[in-house]
Amino acid sequence: MIIDPSLKTQISLYPQEEKALQYVNFQKLVIGIPKENTNQEKRVPLRPEAVQILVQAGHEVLVETDAGAMAQFDDHAYSEAGATIVHSHEDAFKADILLKVEPPTLAEIEAMKQGKTLISALKMATLSPDYLKALLKKKLTAIAYELIEDKIGGIPVMRAMSEIAGSTVMLIAAEYLSSTAGGRGIILGGVTGVPPTRVVVLGAGTVGEYATRTAIGLGANVKVFDQHIYKLRRLKQMIGHDLYTSTFDNNSMIEALTRADVVIAGVRSEKGGRSPMVVTEDMVMQMRPNSIIIDVSIDQGGCVETSEMTTIQNPVFKKHGVIHYCVPNIASRVAQTSSTALSNIFTGYLKNTGLLGGIDEMIFQNTWFMRGVYAYNGSLSNEHIAKKFNMQSNDLNLLRAMRQ
Repeated sequence: MIIDPSLKTQISLYPQEEKALQYVNFQKLVIGIPKENTNQEKRVPLRPEAVQILVQAGHEVLVETDAGAMAQFDDHAYSEAGATIVHSHEDAFKADILLKVEPPTLAEIEAMKQGKTLISALKMATLSPDYLKALLKKKLTAIAYELIEDKIGGIPVMRAMSEIAGSTVMLIAAEYLSSTAGGRGIILGGVTGVPPTRVVVLGAGTVGEYATRTAIGLGANVKVFDQHIYKLRRLKQMIGHDLYTSTFDNNSMIEALTRADVVIAGVRSEKGGRSPMVVTEDMVMQMRPNSIIIDVSIDQGGCVETSEMTTIQNPVFKKHGVIHYCVPNIASRVAQTSSTALSNIFTGYLKNTGLLGGIDEMIFQNTWFMRGVYAYNGSLSNEHIAKKFNMQSNDLNLLRAMRQ
């Protein structure tokens, strides 16, 4: 039988079955998603679609019953996605990687397995030495998701939550400006023949950007203050509007605050510490009765001297006749949107962690991810936190250099 020599060439041109990629260092992850134990936290870190992606990638996900209920994700959806539904809080804490939105309580830290990994918020405003000592005693690797950077120096989780908070604060302001809520009885924005609402935005970051966009879209008169000229310039360019901007000049700020109907305070610390105080109590005393302050930076201690942390159940208080809204997790008001945004980010982190061979490889091969680590194997690794509580810290960059 004579075979045409050209046949071999023709066969090579036919579509071939693609070989599956083999990751030599792949490590299966067991990820725990417990139900949040505070009434004001309604978010969940992974939605069912993300769980399906992780399970199909070879990982195991333990989801506590009703963990996603407040974000409108039920147990059936998680089960169909391949999650293992566990019926006790303790079972979710048996995972190798515990993924939470809120920081765990001391009892929850005690329930974690020795030497495992915690990924959650840190919340500097409520951080205590007892919390840190409990983490170190368990030799946990603790990662604050709000400190994790991306490859270009951004902070993806904070960016996403700030976008949501910036858009939501104006809806909150509209609610508390109404007569039924004890506000000034004015509409947020403006109508023909009536002067527009005066909005002061402190901070030209992501919260300030989205609050400004929303306020201008509603027809409000907006003034933005920040200490950095480049941020103000960037905001003006992005908004594409003849926007009033100023640095934190006391005279200009006092004049703006005394005439303001709404103040959005979104000035955050650039080093993960306490927010700088930019509005004093004397300034608040000069504001209009029943005007409103929304302190978005309250999770870092707040940037208004009269701010005190509140809850979703009791979100406001009055001081010097001014309504203060100081809920630390504004994004939780829109739990499904926020959960989806968090899930999109965490899914990528977890997939890469498995492909690289585990959490240690993820940390030491990615300096941008390492910046979120504040405790590692029984010692603090965040210098700012260590100085705040007069504790010792180890530089992970030194460990990274030893591994190379």
